[in-house]
Amino acid sequence: MKKASLALAVAAGTLGLTLGNVANAAFIEDSTAKLDLRNFYFNNDVRNSDTPSNKEWGQAFQLNLQSGFTEGTIGVGVDAIGLLGVRLDGGGRAGKDGQSRTPQSSGSTGTLFPLESDGSARDEFSSLGLTGKIRFSKTVAHIGTLQPKLPVVTFNDGRLIPQTFEGAQITSNEIDNLTLVVGQLEHAKGRASSDADGLSIARPANSLTAGIPVADSNKFYYGGADYKVNKDLLLQYYYGNLDDFYKQHFLGLTHTLALGAGSLKSDLRYFDTSSDGKNGSAAGRADGYIGAGYWNGGRANSDFGEVDNRTWSAMFTYSLEGHALSAGYQQVSGDSNFTQLNQGNLPGGQGGATTYLITDRQITNFGRAGERTWITQYGYDFGKIGVPGLTANVLYMKGDNIKAAGGDQKEWERDLTISYVLQEGAAKGLGFAWRNASLRSETSTGDIDQNRLIVSYSIPLL
Repeated sequence: MKKASLALAVAAGTLGLTLGNVANAAFIEDSTAKLDLRNFYFNNDVRNSDTPSNKEWGQAFQLNLQSGFTEGTIGVGVDAIGLLGVRLDGGGRAGKDGQSRTPQSSGSTGTLFPLESDGSARDEFSSLGLTGKIRFSKTVAHIGTLQPKLPVVTFNDGRLIPQTFEGAQITSNEIDNLTLVVGQLEHAKGRASSDADGLSIARPANSLTAGIPVADSNKFYYGGADYKVNKDLLLQYYYGNLDDFYKQHFLGLTHTLALGAGSLKSDLRYFDTSSDGKNGSAAGRADGYIGAGYWNGGRANSDFGEVDNRTWSAMFTYSLEGHALSAGYQQVSGDSNFTQLNQGNLPGGQGGATTYLITDRQITNFGRAGERTWITQYGYDFGKIGVPGLTANVLYMKGDNIKAAGGDQKEWERDLTISYVLQEGAAKGLGFAWRNASLRSETSTGDIDQNRLIVSYSIPLL
């Protein structure tokens, strides 16, 4: 644990040194620090395959340090994030027959941990991120490690430690009710990696065996606006462009309406995604600037791998006295799968990416070419009957019309989540969660049963 411990120590020392040398009350007094703990057990059982069940168990430590800003017209500050993942049980070796607990292999990484050269899970891995920040009036610029959460780029936090990006972002709130965002990302560190990789998109599963190289980019440009028309209505527009891969426009609307004794929330989303640069030419795609999807339905073979997608969705949720009932629909049009950022060295869409879709849930995101998805969801907050901190949620999604060479395919997923957070006592804030999901799919993903057990706790340090 020497390298991991050093990373956390450097993160703490960086902010501590700054605080000790800047004689500025706001910089110091507005600083915060906390240590987030996450114990994560992952069990992934591929039902229609001879592949053994993937079982991994680990402990994560996430140290977040955030300074205030120095006083004056222009304020400066610094943030730091230190991440450490420790293997408690990583099973056998990836790709080795007869192993009962095999780390799921995805290039050089498993599900929770990076892999050694023999395919076994590493004992530990760590990451350090530093971010400088500058504030002028109501505008803040961040340079360094980022974790954006926007419609065109969202960091993934679905495993032991979260994904991080490297780049710069400016956020402005100079105009009341209007938030403007612009930025550029260059690299990403995956949820099971200590290394910064280039940015890419999900590729065809057989692209490597077909001899197509892996290409990536270090230029993802993005920007957009959130306009709060009133307390109940939010309008959004965002644009994202991964150089030589794709460009994407997003329009969104969320609205809350008082209806009877409860409220109805509407969530409407539309994406228009097309090729950019080398992805738009057959020669560029042959060099690795290629996307995943279906191109045998009448399009020329020279179009194989070109990004061509339009996706829209609508989700409606009615909430009343602890109950929340949702229904929605999503349509993926075009010959490519829905496309957003992935990591360049991990083919097949396995880089741990999060897409801003209403259907991106526990196992898959229902974003394949041509796919139509119906979604229903029910959640309940047991605090309404005297058990605060206990919540439950069940979801069902059914997708069809997936374009495939042998004919249209179907799939469905059912998710169940039960979580409880202690509300008082010495362990106040200690959280427990069980996430169970089943996927039955005619696609290459196959049939999967999955369980995640998560224990989390946050310790304030400043």
